Amino acid sequence: MWKQVIRMHDRSLETYLEELKSEIEAALPQSFPESWYIPAPLKEAMLYSLMAGGKRLRPIFVLAACESCMGTREAAMSVACAVEMIHTYSLIHDDLPAMDNDDYRRGRPTNHKVYGEATAILAGDALLTHAFYSVTQAGLLSSASAEVILKITAELAMFAGMRGMVGGQMADMQGEQGLTSIEQLEYIHLHKTSDLIIFALRAGGMIGGASEKQLEALTAFGRNLGLAFQIQDDILDIVGDETVIGKPKGSDEKSGKVTYPYFIGLQASKQEVERLTREAKDAILEADLPQPKRLLELADYLMNRDR
Repeated sequence: MWKQVIRMHDRSLETYLEELKSEIEAALPQSFPESWYIPAPLKEAMLYSLMAGGKRLRPIFVLAACESCMGTREAAMSVACAVEMIHTYSLIHDDLPAMDNDDYRRGRPTNHKVYGEATAILAGDALLTHAFYSVTQAGLLSSASAEVILKITAELAMFAGMRGMVGGQMADMQGEQGLTSIEQLEYIHLHKTSDLIIFALRAGGMIGGASEKQLEALTAFGRNLGLAFQIQDDILDIVGDETVIGKPKGSDEKSGKVTYPYFIGLQASKQEVERLTREAKDAILEADLPQPKRLLELADYLMNRDR
């Protein structure tokens, strides 16, 4: 997948992302203790969605942020798995008939279409709760103190919950009745998307030993990058290649979804992505991180992606 969206002169980034994705996908099924009895239909439904592919962007941000502070992948991997579990549970629940009522996700039938609504709900519930267990394992696999693990746990609850991602989803549902301002749209994007990216970056930074100044920079980086990511999605809905983005062009408009181009136009939206990406990179450059290269490359990759 990365080969389709990273230019040839970024070959080292392509290799880095493929390497991290491979390690994350090896770690995810291993995050369920072998000694635990888990009803087979539940575990199958969980793994169906958890192992369905995708860019693994959020766990990659955990690992990249940790490495930017001279931490190790091994130390941060259980938190990387946790954030992917949160992301996956949110997709399972978003697809349900009571929410977006989607039939397909990443080219495959959605979880509830395969396992039924009740099992899909429980699979999402199980991934959500297991994410917090996975975070606690970072205390056993790294030199992070109990205080740091407690802070990461609290921040996961905050950024993924009612003040963060869940609140953003609620605002998005309300917005389907008609958004009237770009401020409302920005709120949705910041909380549905940016908050989990911010958590990923901050958690990786904390495990890597980041200072408060560096954590503030990672927060600004995640906020701007998450918003740019969503605006780029809005742009691709208009100009993207249908065979690459995986949905018909103009599907947002046809479904009545209000987007950044709707409010400010296509060209201004492109300029906004560039501005947000530039400000995200400036925050990292001013943070005195020991190894900022990969985070800066990721910012450019997201701005130039075509899917």
